[in-house]
Amino acid sequence: MNRFLVVIEKVKSGYSAYSPDLPGCIATGATREETEKNIHEAIELH
Repeated sequence: MNRFLVVIEKVKSGYSAYSPDLPGCIATGATREETEKNIHEAIELH
């Protein structure tokens, strides 16, 4: 299993996440937990 750095930021509409190691791999969510789930899925599909 590979590990990647993920940055999660609080934004006006909830949270945003991206991985600097995977260009174009981003996710959003209403809560931090939802955003974490979404970025994990995005990394798996990247």
